Amino acid sequence: MEFVHKSILLQECLDFLHIKPDGIYVDGTLGGGGHAWHIASKLTKGGRLIGIDQDADAIHAASIRLQEFQDRVTIVRRNYSEIQQVLLDFGIEKVDGILLDLGVSSYQLDTPERGFTYREEDAPLDMRMDQRQTLTAKEIVNQYSEYELYRMIRDYGEEKFAKNIAKHIVAERQKKPIETAGELTETIRHAIPQKVRAVGGHPAKQTFQAIRIELNKELEVLSNSLDTMIELLQPKGRLCIITFHSLEDRIVKVGFKNHENPCICPPDFPVCVCGRISKGRVLTKKPVIPSQQEQEENPRSKSAKLRVFERSE
Repeated sequence: MEFVHKSILLQECLDFLHIKPDGIYVDGTLGGGGHAWHIASKLTKGGRLIGIDQDADAIHAASIRLQEFQDRVTIVRRNYSEIQQVLLDFGIEKVDGILLDLGVSSYQLDTPERGFTYREEDAPLDMRMDQRQTLTAKEIVNQYSEYELYRMIRDYGEEKFAKNIAKHIVAERQKKPIETAGELTETIRHAIPQKVRAVGGHPAKQTFQAIRIELNKELEVLSNSLDTMIELLQPKGRLCIITFHSLEDRIVKVGFKNHENPCICPPDFPVCVCGRISKGRVLTKKPVIPSQQEQEENPRSKSAKLRVFERSE
């Protein structure tokens, strides 16, 4: 299957990045190269784009798509959490802009053997963003304790029936290992009351999200990388992050706010004495969301939120 992923909030990202023809930019979640192509097209030979992704299929697709810009684009198979080391490897200390699109690509969702979808019954329980990783969703489902499953589904899926789902998973795997998306979905379905299933969305959506986040350490990577990415920005450099669920968005919102106003002095202090200095400002007091037209043309964009931070001079 061709690696296809519609670039969400494309024009908004390009506008906020305010691309300089000779600037240095990083696309930390390169995917198929959609956003990257448009960034690279605005650069001259003096400019540079570093594309980072941990998915081999994405690297292959982006390499083809960005071939015409090979004089200004460098592609690296790493996790964006390693962004500082990647830049140091190329002798780069600061950049003019960083983009993260944290969504799962349409290719990953629509390729059953990648195991991200709950809509393909025979799909294996994989869900690895980086297939060099040995741990898969199958091991999590079949080896985590009931409490670990409950904690994961509750915290990362925000699923109110997390305890019952965990209980059903443990009971089902005692009969035989749970190996496919269909088997897991059916187990989840039995754990949720019928009247709730009748009015809600797909019963497995939140649990699958939770497993994917746990497996790929998505929230941990995002939380641990924010400070580094802001430090890597040139004065007036910008960090644009597109999130797709409330857990990611909360991390970005709070992280940006803390860098804009890091003071921890009590509110009644007349002057700041903690010595913490603002690193910049949040350009998006409210997150930017896709237009109605974009949501209609690309339903997967509906939950997207863009937040932008600008480094101080």
